Amino acid sequence: MRILVDADACPVKEEIYKVAFRHAVPVEIVSNQHLRIPAHPLLTRTVVGASFDAADDHIAEQAGPDAVVVTADILLADRCLKAGATVIAPTGKPFTLAGIGAAVATRAIMADLRAGMGDNIGGPAPFAKADRSRFLSALDEALVRGKRAGR
Repeated sequence: MRILVDADACPVKEEIYKVAFRHAVPVEIVSNQHLRIPAHPLLTRTVVGASFDAADDHIAEQAGPDAVVVTADILLADRCLKAGATVIAPTGKPFTLAGIGAAVATRAIMADLRAGMGDNIGGPAPFAKADRSRFLSALDEALVRGKRAGR
């Protein structure tokens, strides 16, 4: 098992480290810019190029049945699910093969609405303490399931 993190805007990096250390699971922090991470043998940092999808492309290439991917990016989640990875949003919401099609479609509709109406339609709810708690539980459960499955 390993954890791949779409890290540039990830609000739960500290929580990821906490759970990863408890389970002794390696974590790869992937970003477009240099991010500070704790010095720990389970943590690696990968800084990709500044091109638009460089971090997403790297994560999607590394994703597989042994990976838990943390991202809020629906299109990246879709790519990683198709590669066999477990994918969790920073809010703790798991992405699934059964629901990703609807999420991609909703994303496209919202993009069209924003293009026509501007930012007047709002966005996602602010990140809350309950999201952080839900994420901790979801990541812990995903790692336990993966270990039970022999990953």
